Amino acid sequence: MIDLHVHTLLSDGTLLPTELVRRVEMLDYEAVALTDHVDAGNLESVIAAGRRVAESLNGVQPVKVVPGVELTHVPPPLIQAMLQRARDLGAELVVVHGETLVEPVAPGTNRAAIEAGADVLAHPGLLTPEEASLAADKGVALELTVRGGHNLGNGHVARVALAAGAALVINSDAHVPSDIMTAARARLVALGAGLTEDQYQETIQHSRRRAGL
Repeated sequence: MIDLHVHTLLSDGTLLPTELVRRVEMLDYEAVALTDHVDAGNLESVIAAGRRVAESLNGVQPVKVVPGVELTHVPPPLIQAMLQRARDLGAELVVVHGETLVEPVAPGTNRAAIEAGADVLAHPGLLTPEEASLAADKGVALELTVRGGHNLGNGHVARVALAAGAALVINSDAHVPSDIMTAARARLVALGAGLTEDQYQETIQHSRRRAGL
């Protein structure tokens, strides 16, 4: 199992990063990306903390910890510069909080994130075919999410992404222990969104590559 989108006490999650890693270790995860919510106010501190956690844990337990961030409600004109700043500061995986159906994310966020080359566009809601094609060209992975509310768009995202040949990944967007994704839950979400078993296995391989495995 791999999850490229989780939250900890570094933003609005409830677990210390180390406890989250221990919990996913018990589920036989290969890797987890720490992607706490950031904007201009906490970008530097969250990345620095995530890198310290990764450096302390990698090598002493079996789960690869990837330090990352989720750019959240960042105005579209600012996404490209902030994404590059995150990478310059050492974020190894940058997620952008997409245009979900259940939050007032600024219109144009999906396209700005894709044009900027985000690693993962999270829960992108009513993704357009043009945006999915651009994601395929740019190598941006589109997320199917386990998280309630956000997952209302999974079927549409899967259909549009597959038609465009864009990569799909399945993430939890976990904030509390009960959100942590099991392999069985990820598979059900994939099949419920309309993926075949083979297509679900492809999402796992996409996630492995994004995690550097």
